[in-house]
Amino acid sequence: MMRRGLAGFLSAEKMPVPLLDSKRQVLAIDLFSGCGGLTLGLKQAGFKVIGAVEIDPLSVETYKVNHPEVHVWETDVRLLGMEEVKRVLGIEKGELDLLAGCPPCQGFSAMRTLNGSRNVDDERNNLLFEFLRFVEGLKPRAIMMENVPGLSADVRYSIWCNALREFGYVVQERVVNAADFGVPQRRRRLICLAGHFGLIDFASHAGTRRTVKDAIGRLPGPRHSNDPLHKLGEKRSERILNLVRRIPRNGGSRLDLGRQSQLSCHQEFDGFKDIYGRMAWDQVAPTVTSGCVNPSKGRFLHPRSNRTITLREAALLQSFPSRYFFSLRRGKFAVAEMIGNALPPLLIKRISLKVRAYLSERKLSNERS
Repeated sequence: MMRRGLAGFLSAEKMPVPLLDSKRQVLAIDLFSGCGGLTLGLKQAGFKVIGAVEIDPLSVETYKVNHPEVHVWETDVRLLGMEEVKRVLGIEKGELDLLAGCPPCQGFSAMRTLNGSRNVDDERNNLLFEFLRFVEGLKPRAIMMENVPGLSADVRYSIWCNALREFGYVVQERVVNAADFGVPQRRRRLICLAGHFGLIDFASHAGTRRTVKDAIGRLPGPRHSNDPLHKLGEKRSERILNLVRRIPRNGGSRLDLGRQSQLSCHQEFDGFKDIYGRMAWDQVAPTVTSGCVNPSKGRFLHPRSNRTITLREAALLQSFPSRYFFSLRRGKFAVAEMIGNALPPLLIKRISLKVRAYLSERKLSNERS
């Protein structure tokens, strides 16, 4: 497989890209696909996702059940060559419409970098350049990359954007809140769009915000459900259950109990104020993370019931459909990690609709010429 330094990307010649053939579907590849949130959003926007790459076996298992028509490489992206991708998918360089993906972002997250106050030496940070290798090898008409806002402050991201410009792409980036696009959750993400025919417009905000109640308010109680992700129980000590019962419903938190009534580990602790907090019915949810089934990890208690949100509720707050499959083969917390790391499909759909419109406009231009 080809290896070269970062300077090689910056010195590459600009790559001419042919216009879109109006007689075929709009094709996309999903890099670092996880359990399929990005793929789902792309499909909802009218893209035909033909390939995906993911290294985690449980995520691949989940992805394949929901997207059986997509060819998935269960491998380290660094080991996948461009010739194999083109051969298996039956495409040539310049025929792909959209290359999309979210390189692993843990090394750039605010939690790990202490909101930018320290650097984290995480080898996954350099996977950003594997994305760039796919750009160079496939020459897509458009690119969409999603990540945590902290990536924008990293020098590797500047190098990445400059390399895209050297390849002839027009790059636009924006930090967005998923709640502004209809996702019932506040989630700030960096979105980078790059087009080979000019600027790709960002989607406008949705008219209203969807709330926690909109997303999960009509679900039956877990005991009355046949959904494995919803009925899966939780085990709490009586001490923790008593604490949860006392937290006021609909947005209350441990701080409402007074210092002496909190757990001893929290009495002298002033940070992470959302710990042991309830969601509020008429607000968007907090960011759904891999700790979403643990009340000690954030504001993940149900607005009314004395429990954390269920896995299904977490998935709905991420805007997954109610029947989206998640493999429980490795247990509850592995599913919570998949859900927390996923891209909200509705956010991706709204942004991808603009990308598809951009490609269609170029297609019409080609037909008129």
